[in-house]
Amino acid sequence: FFFVFECCRELVWGSVNNELDDYCLTSDIRCQDFFPTLETSLYLLLTLCFQQGYDFFTLAYIFYLRLVCVCVLGRWEVEELKENTVPGDRGLVLKSVAKHHAISAMLTKAFIFDKKPLIVQYEVNFQEGIDCGGAYIKLLSSSDDLNLEYFFDKTPYTIMFGPDKCGEDYKLHFIFRHKNPKTGEYDEKHAKRPDVDLKKFYLDKKTHLYTLVLKPDNTFEMLIDQTVVSKGSLLEDVVPPVNPPKEIEDPSDKKPDDWDERPKIPDPNAVKPDDWDEDEPSKIEDPDAVKPEGWLDDEPQYVPDPNAKKPKDWDEEMDGEWEAPQIPNPKCETASGCGHWVRPMKNNPNYKGKWKAPMIDNPNYQGIWSPRKVPNPDYFEDLHPFEMTTVSAIGLELWSMTSDIYFDNFIICSEKEVADRWAADGWGLKKLVASANEPGMFSQLVTAAEDHPWLWVLYILTLALPVGLGVLFCWPTKVREIYLFLTGLILNTLFENSEDLCNNMHFKCATDIT
Repeated sequence: FFFVFECCRELVWGSVNNELDDYCLTSDIRCQDFFPTLETSLYLLLTLCFQQGYDFFTLAYIFYLRLVCVCVLGRWEVEELKENTVPGDRGLVLKSVAKHHAISAMLTKAFIFDKKPLIVQYEVNFQEGIDCGGAYIKLLSSSDDLNLEYFFDKTPYTIMFGPDKCGEDYKLHFIFRHKNPKTGEYDEKHAKRPDVDLKKFYLDKKTHLYTLVLKPDNTFEMLIDQTVVSKGSLLEDVVPPVNPPKEIEDPSDKKPDDWDERPKIPDPNAVKPDDWDEDEPSKIEDPDAVKPEGWLDDEPQYVPDPNAKKPKDWDEEMDGEWEAPQIPNPKCETASGCGHWVRPMKNNPNYKGKWKAPMIDNPNYQGIWSPRKVPNPDYFEDLHPFEMTTVSAIGLELWSMTSDIYFDNFIICSEKEVADRWAADGWGLKKLVASANEPGMFSQLVTAAEDHPWLWVLYILTLALPVGLGVLFCWPTKVREIYLFLTGLILNTLFENSEDLCNNMHFKCATDIT
């Protein structure tokens, strides 16, 4: 989209000076609620452009910018969490559905990949769950022409990290852009997928902490809620590999015409036996079969329905002679069978099928052919892929089918202790609040019983069992009768009669519970 936009801008509005560009991109026309409707937008833009003395093409340019802002770009807000709110704490929230969102900020200090590890950490809460969309961040590469006003999906980045989900595919991205030392071009390297099930982190509507630790020894770790979910090496556990192979298959090498790749061949000396009959059928009639007694040879399997009547609108000239529909012959229901009896078929013991020569080892077998190896002209060896392009900004460039994705407490540093303290002051508090607001075990049991009333019986029996055993073995007969009476009274209070109890327990009862 932005590629097309830039092409159109250069071709159609190439004569528009930089002053107009700056005006359009920095004024209220850009991505603000400047115009309430499309019609009002057109009217105000016309007025605005004529006042500024711009021509028709300039007007079209500005109006096009407005359409981009209204129809494509999403909205951000700074809000508190909807649930488990920490007083006074707010985060960045993605608000729009099915729109592109982009927001970024310069770092107070650029991160240079030298002798210190990189630690990236932030919080995400899918407050409405997530259907399809991402919540990853991008660490933007330093360059002289980096302008965050134009941040979009093609803006060069060094690292992309964070959760992403669509359908039933749950991902945790770690992608870095590696510069080819021979060509100067950049390639994306994707870390292997975590071995753990990530589904719960997307659906439980809780705030989760995502951490990436990248070390100068070329190792990395990805953590969720301070637990490692994936780790590996930049040299071994990314796809495609950082370093290409030393040798490649020769593209000019071709398999010889006489190359034989068949490990087995039919025995050329084998001869079909004289008694091999290829014409024998695979099935023959069973000569030992006997027609069952009571078989009705003269009765058809189907007869006309005697109760059927010709429809009143039946026209024999148009529809032909009417015939009653066929139904199974009632006489056949009590008989062993009806109609012409045919002997059942059985496997033919003399059947051998088409004769084929047996397979033997191929004396000319040369193996599976493969092209010869030649030195890779594009080979290089980078033993320090950790030394990536310097990072000077952080950005969120996202598209989502679900709104209200909450972000908070971004930190980029080199000391794990600093990141842990930052997590304790932010995510740790959110976790404590969420735990405090979770229902206790008793509340959970009551909620479950409200959905499944038969659980009340299970609860009562579980509590009454030890007491009942004491009654049966230790108490006098009179007290035992009182205990049984009270138990029955409680059960009858919970259930109107024995049928209610039995139906909820999925049993059948013959007598009432007393």
